[in-house]
Amino acid sequence: MPINYKILGQSNPAASTPTLLYTVPVSTQAVVSSIVVTNLASTTAVFNLSLQKAGASLTPSQYVAYGTSIPGNDSITYAIGITLGNTDTITVSANTSTVTFSAFGSEIS
Repeated sequence: MPINYKILGQSNPAASTPTLLYTVPVSTQAVVSSIVVTNLASTTAVFNLSLQKAGASLTPSQYVAYGTSIPGNDSITYAIGITLGNTDTITVSANTSTVTFSAFGSEIS
C-alpha cells in the first residue's frame, strides 16, 4: 500500500457557503495530519469544520468545529490525525470570505 504525503486541499470559500475542502478518492484511505485555518482580515471571523462519512449530507453531528472564532490576522492549527475512508469528505465554511482552509496529510491506496 503506497502512502502519498501531500496537501489534501486548500479553499477560500465564499461567505456563509459550506464548501468541500477534500474528498478521499475511491479505493483510498487518508490521514489528515493537520488543518490550518487563517483569517486574512483584521476583524474576528467565525468558521465551521465538518466531516461527512462517504459524502453524506451535512448534519449537526458531523461538526468538529462550529461557530469557532478566529481573531483578525491570525491562524489556528489543528494537529489531529483524522482518519478518513473511501469518499469521506471535509466541508468548511466561514461568516466572511477572508478565511482560508488548508488540509495536510497522506493518502493510502
